[in-house]
Amino acid sequence: MYRSSVQWLIVLIGFTASVLTVHAENLPNIQQRIDQFHEQRAKQGGAQLSVDDKAVMEAGAKAIAHQLPEPGLAVGSKAPDFVLKNALGQAVKLSDKLKQGPVVLIFYRGAWCPYCNLQLHALRESLLVFKKYNAQLIAVTPQTPDKSLQQVKKDNYPFEILSDLDDGVAKSYRLYFELPQEVHQLYKTKFKLDIEEYNGKGRLGLPVPGSYVIKPDGIIVAAFAQLDYKKRMEPSDILAALKQL
Repeated sequence: MYRSSVQWLIVLIGFTASVLTVHAENLPNIQQRIDQFHEQRAKQGGAQLSVDDKAVMEAGAKAIAHQLPEPGLAVGSKAPDFVLKNALGQAVKLSDKLKQGPVVLIFYRGAWCPYCNLQLHALRESLLVFKKYNAQLIAVTPQTPDKSLQQVKKDNYPFEILSDLDDGVAKSYRLYFELPQEVHQLYKTKFKLDIEEYNGKGRLGLPVPGSYVIKPDGIIVAAFAQLDYKKRMEPSDILAALKQL
């Protein structure tokens, strides 16, 4: 009777662990969240773009595409090393992090971007699964460390957020572009958003949102960078890359 109970307990524990593993890998879907965000925004109304506003946005998108026709480094490339300061002013070096295991490297526009926030929230929820593969998450943004610190405190991010204050890292990953002045003015007047408040005076550079999975030897094994800032690499795709290492 005792042995039978123990065997049943072992089976039950094994089953529970299996269920928890399946549940843990039921990762959030960023695109679904973006679609829901669009639906909510449509219901609530908000700032409406005029024909002229849309023309400015379209011209801006063409100018950015001209600046950066094929953004991002390709799979198989060596990830450029860098040293940047985090939200607390501490220096973080990519190659030091790679000594500890794979790195998931994310470039995002800033705390002002709702799509970036949806992405970062989904990645935060995925961290426990990524850590099963000894992976660390690092996010890089052009915004100043004080803005990043506000974001870390508000959203309880347990990963590094690094400030690329001279845009050198975004440039080395072929993600950097200059926001056209006309688009910047439209953001300010229509959306009450001033990029310089986040990046610093005179800094209108932004990265194309990019995601990379980097092996400990520095080789990129998964990459995603699209000019359409509403598109992001899914946590499931990151996990698939980590599983291959």
